[in-house]
Amino acid sequence: MKLVFAGTPEVAVPALDALIASDRHEVAAVVTRPDAPAGRGRHLVASPVAHRAEEAGIEVLKPARPRDEDFLARLREIAPDCCPVVAYGALLPKAALDIPANGWVNLHFSLLPAWRGAAPVQHAILAGDEMTGASTFQIEEGLDSGPVYGVITEHVRPTDTSGDLLTRLAFAGAGLLAATMDGVEDGTLKAVPQPADGITLAPKITVEDAHIDWRAPALRVDRVVRGCTPAPGAWTVFRGERLKVVNARLVPDRAELAPGELAAGKNNVYVGTGSHAVELLWVQPQGKKPMPAADWARGVRISPGERVGAGDVG
Repeated sequence: MKLVFAGTPEVAVPALDALIASDRHEVAAVVTRPDAPAGRGRHLVASPVAHRAEEAGIEVLKPARPRDEDFLARLREIAPDCCPVVAYGALLPKAALDIPANGWVNLHFSLLPAWRGAAPVQHAILAGDEMTGASTFQIEEGLDSGPVYGVITEHVRPTDTSGDLLTRLAFAGAGLLAATMDGVEDGTLKAVPQPADGITLAPKITVEDAHIDWRAPALRVDRVVRGCTPAPGAWTVFRGERLKVVNARLVPDRAELAPGELAAGKNNVYVGTGSHAVELLWVQPQGKKPMPAADWARGVRISPGERVGAGDVG
């Protein structure tokens, strides 16, 4: 089939690579979000998908809005048979959905109908799911509600961050999307409506969602840290400034610390929660780079009984 691939972030690149490598399909163009400010200089930078397409000599379309008539006219000229999508980042209007003969097929990083929305991997970790996966489905005007072509499953490991899990799903899902294109092309694959039961929503994780409540049980704190890493980054407050918690681990045998109370040894830093303690492994003070928590603790010289979150948990 002639394909127009839509995607924007790094997580979409493995799927684009898989389709470029396919000997059954031609990636005629790529649709991605417009260049965006990045880095300290806030210079405009093309998306990872745009970079990869340009390297491969593929036409790149960057509509400000997918409803723009210039974009729709170019899409009609290309006349794709199907438009595979991975994390494009904009809603597609019906005028665009109607152009390819086989529609737009999305690779979504959950087992639909669970975790429909922008942040399925983060929400799976926050909820403590032991199993997740990826689904390919036909895009319709509803939110991730279209019929499903195929799924793969993936175990959520006890130490997975959302970044770890998303990376594995991006590569496994690339194979699923390529196989879905094959099945659509030869007619062997039919989309099946999603069940009405089991629908959960996964809206974008906000900075406030990543705010650690040390009164919560340690298991919840651990999930917030892992689910919000690398973005937006779990955080707390120490001496009036924001402190990101980059990496932590559960310490079930330490229960003597009050919520938020710090205990620093030579090579370890512990924080109390609503149950047992967690050990801080890596932190990032405001305006600085990530560092081992023990190095941070030596630098700030924690006082006995001092807490994180002391001014923001009431």
